[in-house]
Amino acid sequence: MAAQIVKRASLNRSTISEWIKSLLTGLNTGPRQGPSFQSENVINDVDKLTAAKPLKRHYSSGTRTCTLIPGDGIGPEISAAVQKIFQAANVPIDWEVVDVTPVRGPDGLFNIPQAAIDSVNKNKIGLKGPLMTPVGKGHRSLNLALRKEFNLYANVRPCRSLEGYQTLYDNVDVVTIRENTEGEYSGIEHEIVDGVVQSIKLITEEASRRVAEYAFTYAKDNGRQKVTAVHKANIMRMSDGLFLRCCRDAAEAHPDIKFEEKYLDTVCLNMVQDPNKYDVLVMPNLYGDILSDMCAGLVGGLGLTPSGNMGLNGALFESVHGTAPDIAGKDLANPTALLLSAVMMLRHMELTSHADKIERAAFDTIKEGQYRTGDLGGKAKCSEFTNEICKKIEASS
Repeated sequence: MAAQIVKRASLNRSTISEWIKSLLTGLNTGPRQGPSFQSENVINDVDKLTAAKPLKRHYSSGTRTCTLIPGDGIGPEISAAVQKIFQAANVPIDWEVVDVTPVRGPDGLFNIPQAAIDSVNKNKIGLKGPLMTPVGKGHRSLNLALRKEFNLYANVRPCRSLEGYQTLYDNVDVVTIRENTEGEYSGIEHEIVDGVVQSIKLITEEASRRVAEYAFTYAKDNGRQKVTAVHKANIMRMSDGLFLRCCRDAAEAHPDIKFEEKYLDTVCLNMVQDPNKYDVLVMPNLYGDILSDMCAGLVGGLGLTPSGNMGLNGALFESVHGTAPDIAGKDLANPTALLLSAVMMLRHMELTSHADKIERAAFDTIKEGQYRTGDLGGKAKCSEFTNEICKKIEASS
């Protein structure tokens, strides 16, 4: 059994939850249970997934408090750079800085500290620097844990060419929207017998409809013309077939947005030949993980690419590059990815004028070239790059 599907039918949240629980219970009765497979933990995650309701945004004109997770490696210094730039732009935000250093739980596994969870639950919005998952037994990916904890169902990553920064491709302007909670990353694995491991690709109608609807709403709200559903339904007819049907249904509800269906391999080929063929792409989890990084490479890499995770219990914006421990604390890091992610956060909060001012100053600084950091071919320090952006903001005020 390569995939388990919640079939398209009149299934409510309770029915889906019970169905998946029965599946997991059945797996534990197999010939051999793998050590990495803990059905009780997955069942708890299923309860969170099926019980949550979509988050509605209601932001006042006053000062808002946002959770800030500086992260590891270069995280603290690029987070400090973003805070300084926000201060120069007089953004009406108070930062609540939290530490997500893992703590060992009663089950022996390392988890997110409760204080960090409480902060995001309270503020409903956060900004996160890069996190490093320690190597060793009991450690789980903190990024994956955050997505599950707050039901961050859609990862949105705009990839746009920056004027004045030359890459192999010109005028790239695509947005990848990735289902963020299930698929191959559901974490449901089981060792049947020695040398035979089963990994379940879980696709549900509810999650597929949710991300498909989000993709069309995003396209409409941001003046986009076309949504492309990326899939492999020719091979995985049930799982990707369900995802594709949900995208088709969403397309019918949004006739003003063009819709097309493309195989994953075809999109990868076309993307490196002519990325201008695409506008907004929506896809299951694994495909999105791969394709979003490939698109980032078209415009200069992960150091220039913002990212936002939209959820049922909040929204978390992040830089998706690594922690770069080799340059941490040396004032050499490039804060652009985290800064542009913070700009995405401001637009999500409907602070558009502040977002536009900061984005324009950052783009102008990169375009002029004098204060580019080392990864962009320059010799400027992180602090010099940050100070130049602040000067441009203050000059425009």
